[in-house]
Amino acid sequence: MGEVITPDRSRPAVHKHVQVREYVRGLIQGAEPGSPAPSERELVHHFGVARMTVRQALDALVAEGLLERVPGRGTFVARAKVDAQARLSSYTEEMARRGMKPDSRTLLARMESAGPGVARALEIAEGERVVHWQRLRLADGVPMCLEDAYLADSIVPNFLEQPLPSSLYTELSRRDLLPTWGEDSVDAHLARRDEADLLAIPEGSPVLRIARRAFAGNIAVEVSRSTYRSDRFTLWVPLARPHNGSSPRR
Repeated sequence: MGEVITPDRSRPAVHKHVQVREYVRGLIQGAEPGSPAPSERELVHHFGVARMTVRQALDALVAEGLLERVPGRGTFVARAKVDAQARLSSYTEEMARRGMKPDSRTLLARMESAGPGVARALEIAEGERVVHWQRLRLADGVPMCLEDAYLADSIVPNFLEQPLPSSLYTELSRRDLLPTWGEDSVDAHLARRDEADLLAIPEGSPVLRIARRAFAGNIAVEVSRSTYRSDRFTLWVPLARPHNGSSPRR
């Protein structure tokens, strides 16, 4: 833990919840992720304030991503989250951008017949052969994502007849099929038991599901469905207002 910061009671202009918040911030500075934060009871006793004031202070630190609440256990120093910018890049590229070591474990790699959803997304006929590649994606050895990728066999022939690549996008680039544009659909869900076991999280934990279609020019080369741990992953979407020359309304 960092150096304990004694609240300065000589400055009444500072709201009590701010004093509590900054006190706790000082306590957890440099602390190991997963370390317990001071309990609400301890903080109520230390500051002589209402529990609601303490909760407001802790809520602010949770919102900042410095603390995380675990139902039935308490409040702990948060683990760093990986933020992924909404852009067309591979998982390997995103983890490398964050200074983390990407890794994967293949769970399934086989040829299948395209169902209606996959066929429509890949713009092929239902029943055509598709490669189904399921991987557990890791960052610094920690499970981050469960990914199912589908590729039309007619677009990537002999894909399964060679050693599987460490990066799908590297292999697509080698075939002159590196995606140039795509579309993602993001939904919030709760982890099923099979997903939770693989991602090392409790069943029913919040997860983000990202469905992607990626194109090389006008060719649909990849359809994927990924399930990310929400306690380790943040999707960052930069926004800009289109310039139309008019003044904003107030």
